Amino acid sequence: MFFIMGITEGRKDFDFSQTITCSLCGRYGIYTVFMTYMVLSLFFIPCIKWNRHYYVQTSCCNTVYELDPEKGKQIARGESVEILNSDLKRADGRHYGNTYKACGYCGYTTDEDFRYCPKCGREL
Repeated sequence: MFFIMGITEGRKDFDFSQTITCSLCGRYGIYTVFMTYMVLSLFFIPCIKWNRHYYVQTSCCNTVYELDPEKGKQIARGESVEILNSDLKRADGRHYGNTYKACGYCGYTTDEDFRYCPKCGREL
């Protein structure tokens, strides 16, 4: 007798979208939510899932934020949830928000303190 088993990483996209104005690029976008996890499969049937992490991705600049696990579980259950800035943490370890300024007209981004865009001359 033999067993066929394996451990892989999985991803599940949720049917969730929220319209936002991105703080990173300054454009309108949509939050989409997904979950990653590790799964143990026996005979190609997923049996045990662990190490679940919930993420939010913006449609405008594809920035990925890690979502508060409680909000992620509510979204997974299909509850109506609004994602707040305090629920997000950048996937690269930085907290939501930044010191960058972005021009909503031309897309120029800078970390310097300019009032007007150096590229197109409009107010940031």
